[in-house]
Amino acid sequence: MSGAAPFTSSVIDLEKAWMDYNGHLNMAYYNVVFDRASDQAFDLLGVGAEYARERKLTIYTAEIHLCYVRELHLGDRVAGTFQLIDYDAKRIHSYQELVHVDGWVAATCETLSLHIDMAGPKVAPFPSDIVTGLEAMFQSHYALPRPERVGRSVGIRRK
Repeated sequence: MSGAAPFTSSVIDLEKAWMDYNGHLNMAYYNVVFDRASDQAFDLLGVGAEYARERKLTIYTAEIHLCYVRELHLGDRVAGTFQLIDYDAKRIHSYQELVHVDGWVAATCETLSLHIDMAGPKVAPFPSDIVTGLEAMFQSHYALPRPERVGRSVGIRRK
């Protein structure tokens, strides 16, 4: 596994249809942008669309925690980072940021993904070649600082 850590996607242009009546990116489309960015990381790991078509194995999202940090508007351009926080035989724990081309963070996303055998569908262990890629990425990402937003929960903090 080569490349910078964390992985950074290509630049993604926001689409007019994604804007809401407040004039900024609708909350649902942050997930779309994160998904497009993570697809590029999954392609790098060998578990992207081609993997699903050819091997009938894929990745499903089990849990997601998204934090909206700063509004995005039509014309804004972002790239998505992808940091592999942890993995095991059947799961991937990742953290992403949407970073505006000007360098500021618009949103963060922590995700737990499952490896799926599409014949079931059922959760299944990663094949050994995929584990090799995951381990290589994990080793390059392990030295990165643990993002502050990893492990957060939703709730009202009371004094």
